[in-house]
Amino acid sequence: MKLLIVFVALLVVALGAPNDVVIVKSESDVQPESFHFAVETSDGKQHQEDGQVKDVGGEHPAIVVHGSFSYKDEHDGKVYTVNYVADEHGFQPTGEHLPQLPKVV
Repeated sequence: MKLLIVFVALLVVALGAPNDVVIVKSESDVQPESFHFAVETSDGKQHQEDGQVKDVGGEHPAIVVHGSFSYKDEHDGKVYTVNYVADEHGFQPTGEHLPQLPKVV
């Protein structure tokens, strides 16, 4: 019985895993006070991000990140893009399919 449960669990994992998705673009540049990366996969997903340390050497240094990711929804076939900023005010995503968030001052 245990063998059957293990077999079924492995079968579910194998069938649920995406097949033949490969990375078609990958770049990165990491510096002491900044970074950049971009990744694209063969199924159309994309993710890019840039980060920069703000107030270097000051009392309150913080990293500010700007980025975006896109993916094609399996159900409706639409491509969705999320742009975001992450800084001392938190993670702030925007996208046509997301509700508008109040501005942080």
